[in-house]
Amino acid sequence: MIVGPAKADPPGSPATRLRVGRLTKAHGLKGALKLELFTDDPERRFTPGASFSLQVPTTSPWHGKNLTLTELRWYNGQPVGFFEGVADRTAAESLAKAILWIEQPTDEQPEDDAWYDFQLVGLRVLRDGDDVGEVIRVEHFPAQDLLVVRTAERDVLVPFVSAIVPSVDIEAGTLVVTPPDGLFDDLDGPAPGGAGDTAAHTPTTPPSEQ
Repeated sequence: MIVGPAKADPPGSPATRLRVGRLTKAHGLKGALKLELFTDDPERRFTPGASFSLQVPTTSPWHGKNLTLTELRWYNGQPVGFFEGVADRTAAESLAKAILWIEQPTDEQPEDDAWYDFQLVGLRVLRDGDDVGEVIRVEHFPAQDLLVVRTAERDVLVPFVSAIVPSVDIEAGTLVVTPPDGLFDDLDGPAPGGAGDTAAHTPTTPPSEQ
């Protein structure tokens, strides 16, 4: 089953980066931050000393900086992180909504049900057995990732979540969508067979792992 976010860089790239979490809001007065996890293996990703690249606006004081974890705790089932240099609530609040990226070891096996952007770009999109378009790009946003699907009429933004994209078949070159009403309803037919834009998305900041 698909779990949502995609890994951003292909194997063999200078640095394969994985999106592993998002800092949601400050917790308490000592610089802790609540985390939304984008990984199935937080025990491996969030160990003391782990260093994360930050995806933040260019206006943020944290732009271009890394963040080092000192401790991960769980409160009522909610992960909370403590980081070097984040000593109070004011500093923590300045990191709210930041996305955390790591470099994946070159010899590490990928997690199940996770894909690189380059694997998703170019897949044909099937709805009720009909070819409705092609994935031309993966957009990474704080709340979720979106597949940009080029159809005959327009580009459609499809949330990359299991409820809407229940199946991905890399070998067959297809993925299945079960969109909510309205997402594809105005389309008259399948998209043309052109390849479209097949370049993988490259964010200006370090680019998902689930």
